[in-house]
Amino acid sequence: MDIVFLVIVIFLFLLAIFDLTVGVSNDAVNFLTSAVGSRAASFKRILIVASIGVFIGAAMSNGMMDVARHGIFRPENLSFYDVIAIFMAVMVTDIILLDVFNSLGMPTSTTVSMVFELLGATFVVALFKIAAPGSELGLADLINAERALSVILGIFLSVAIAFVFGTVVQFLTRLIFTFEYKSRMKWKVGLFGGVACTAIVYFMLIKGIKDLTIMTPELKAWIADNTAMLLGVCFVGFTVLMQALHALRINVFKTVVLLGTFSLAMAFAGNDLVNFIGVPLTSAASLQDYMANGGGDVHGFMMGSLNGPAETPFYYLVGAGMIMVVALATSSKARRVTQTTVGLSSQNQGDEMFGSSRLGRALVRATLRAYNGVMEVMPAGMRHWLARRMDATKAQPEDGAAFDLVRGSVNLMLAGMLIAWGTSMKLPLSTTFVTFMVAMGTSLADRAWGRESAVFRITGVISVIGGWFITAGVAFIGAGIVVCLMHKGGVPVMFAGAAIAVILLIRSNIRFKNKKKEMESDTLFQTILSTENPAEVWPLLRVYINEKERMFLTFAAEAYSEVTAGFINDDNKALSRSEKALVTEKDVLKGQRRKLTLCLRRVTPEIAMEKNTWFHLSNNMAMSMTYSLRRINEVCKEHVDNNFRPLPEHFHKSFMAICDKIRDVLLDAERVIEVSQPEEIDALRRRCERIKNELSARSKDAYGYIQKGDASNLTVVYVYLNVLQESQEFVTSLRKMLRASGKLNLAPSSYRSFTSPQVS
Repeated sequence: MDIVFLVIVIFLFLLAIFDLTVGVSNDAVNFLTSAVGSRAASFKRILIVASIGVFIGAAMSNGMMDVARHGIFRPENLSFYDVIAIFMAVMVTDIILLDVFNSLGMPTSTTVSMVFELLGATFVVALFKIAAPGSELGLADLINAERALSVILGIFLSVAIAFVFGTVVQFLTRLIFTFEYKSRMKWKVGLFGGVACTAIVYFMLIKGIKDLTIMTPELKAWIADNTAMLLGVCFVGFTVLMQALHALRINVFKTVVLLGTFSLAMAFAGNDLVNFIGVPLTSAASLQDYMANGGGDVHGFMMGSLNGPAETPFYYLVGAGMIMVVALATSSKARRVTQTTVGLSSQNQGDEMFGSSRLGRALVRATLRAYNGVMEVMPAGMRHWLARRMDATKAQPEDGAAFDLVRGSVNLMLAGMLIAWGTSMKLPLSTTFVTFMVAMGTSLADRAWGRESAVFRITGVISVIGGWFITAGVAFIGAGIVVCLMHKGGVPVMFAGAAIAVILLIRSNIRFKNKKKEMESDTLFQTILSTENPAEVWPLLRVYINEKERMFLTFAAEAYSEVTAGFINDDNKALSRSEKALVTEKDVLKGQRRKLTLCLRRVTPEIAMEKNTWFHLSNNMAMSMTYSLRRINEVCKEHVDNNFRPLPEHFHKSFMAICDKIRDVLLDAERVIEVSQPEEIDALRRRCERIKNELSARSKDAYGYIQKGDASNLTVVYVYLNVLQESQEFVTSLRKMLRASGKLNLAPSSYRSFTSPQVS
């Protein structure tokens, strides 16, 4: 039996290595976003600084391992088998949870998942122990309720604390430096750098170094007795140093951002390492204790030894740090830094990644009312003073940066301080929570959420926070179910869970590779945004617009065929699929419009003025065609769902023929747009006109059938008429879209017309 549990512990270690690799890759955005978003340095330099921080943070994280040992459960009342079942359930559930959330594209947190998986698994095991015959144990004897509550409160309070501190600190910092900070630094920058660096040293070193295994009790006592003196020396020294750097024309804010990146990477490793290796290390310690005491009954050997402090060997921590550094340097996920946080905190409007929601709209409306109320009672002089200090139109970000270095400095300094404080209190604060909410608070204080973007960004924040709460609930319930199966099924169920975990890991990796290919297919958009010469933007943008138009026309042809076939064949499943696809396509078109508008702002003013009308006409016609398809699908689906009579055979042949013509003209339009031949576009528009006339003729036939036909078929004929009329609108929109596409493909300032007067 001992060899079985040894295999289980080895498997947990293998999963820990995978978790380390994926965890640092997925969470790299937490400590890279501010430096990358503010363009403080090249990505390679930022990565080197972060790697050093990750390695040192991992070496200093020993104290956090107590959370996995006795932070959630009371090990003295749990057997060796109970503990192994809990740890196995936590790791299997964690992999399943990450796989499901990645499939849904929802954000998650390794800290939240680990804590709530431990809590859920322990809760179910506790119920088994309490229900056992002759048991005198209570829930409080098995779950460390006080400690678990403090951990949970620490995690979720960090959301509000990080947001409030981010807003207040950034507001005060911006009042001091304003958006024209480059001309207003003088002596202020030395003080700011001194405070920032002193805070980083205090929280990163004095609070973190005490858990380093090489620290002696004498050195710890000396640091504790001389903390005030050390802080004073650091403040004076760093203030003088930063002022000297400013005098030497070295950008102090870039220095602070890089130092903040180091500190936040260090805090991430020190705080989140327990999420990745805490469970397998504790399982190994449990196995060592069990075997050292002669083995025996796995259900009778209690794990009181886990109440002792974690004495993690230094080489484990160093090894974990090396794995994290290698993953950070080589992972394609880490290199392709996610744009969620940057997009939601960007100073400028651009490609908003989230739609609007009712709650988001209500919050924006309530905030505007509150803001207007405050402005009404505020003295006019103070309003003017605040307006001058907070004038975002005078922002001075680096070239291509989403926000300036002042905000980047505050993001990193404050997030690192809060996470390090949580680490020193043995609270596993979520790095994702803190860094994200600090960034949202600082962007709010900087007025980055304007009237045109606030509802989208607030919806994004709500979506991310909602994903965190869902993570907590699913982790608790999922781990409880898995440990229940393992507790009842024994070792075979544990191995079955391990097999499922391996299969999901393989599937998740395949899915990521496929997703990566999809994302790489839109590299032209990123190329356009990174092109600095406006004269070079339009040729690239024209190719990008043509690509998106062709993709839409292919979709429209397939959707129209499926909707009409579903109506003719009385197929409600096909109509349900079409309904979902059309709703998705509407969101895709809205996202494309935001992207293309952002690109169009980068072309020369002359080209922009000439092409704007045709660009918006093309996009509007695509949206109009989508709405026509949705209206067709809606009435057809309602008719088929109600099991009403199908379309009479009398109409089948003529209707299917015209459906084929509409599909063919859509596919031909997709081909013609690619070659951009004006004569062929003219010919297609004339075909659209003939199809419209044919649809009118079919409508007249339907009206005649209503007058003379079977009264029992009137309901389906009315639906048929609706399909014909909406198809006319659909073809009209296609005709206008072709005209706009032709104008867009003309060379700039070429006003020659290729459209004949008869079809214009």
